[in-house]
Amino acid sequence: MHFAGAELSRLDALTDVDGLLLSFFADERPLRGVAGLCDWRLSGRLSRLLKRRKLGGGRDEVTLLPPAGHRLPFGRILLFGLGASDKPVPFGEPEYRQAVQHIRQVAARAGIKRYAVQPPGRATGLIAARRALELWLDVAGFDGVDAEVTILESPSGQKEMAEALRQRR
Repeated sequence: MHFAGAELSRLDALTDVDGLLLSFFADERPLRGVAGLCDWRLSGRLSRLLKRRKLGGGRDEVTLLPPAGHRLPFGRILLFGLGASDKPVPFGEPEYRQAVQHIRQVAARAGIKRYAVQPPGRATGLIAARRALELWLDVAGFDGVDAEVTILESPSGQKEMAEALRQRR
């Protein structure tokens, strides 16, 4: 597992990954975190898809953004809907685990073995950085998916996650 900053300059440097996996809530407007940065880099393309209802953010929704013409270094960008952030229940650990499992399975089925991802719920702060990593590792330990993952996170979140990894070893 690798860590990278969640800034555009750091995203541009990720040339060794096959895909960028973004998650967002159906009621998250404007998009935040890495999804918001990508929307900006793509000149509002994601916002236009949302406005036209070609992209909604419903739970388990997956959208492949065609690589042609996008201004990011990734061959593929997959967008994962998380549903509403607070309905029917607030986004918590069970929903997080389900989202991580879904993201990992879809990436594996798409043949994406190396990817960058901001963990679900991190852009909105609904799950703490350290806990997001701990739960990600728990899911990854049992799902049988082989992947090289780069976690996109703020510097403070990277510190929390690195400490969690050190304690886990």
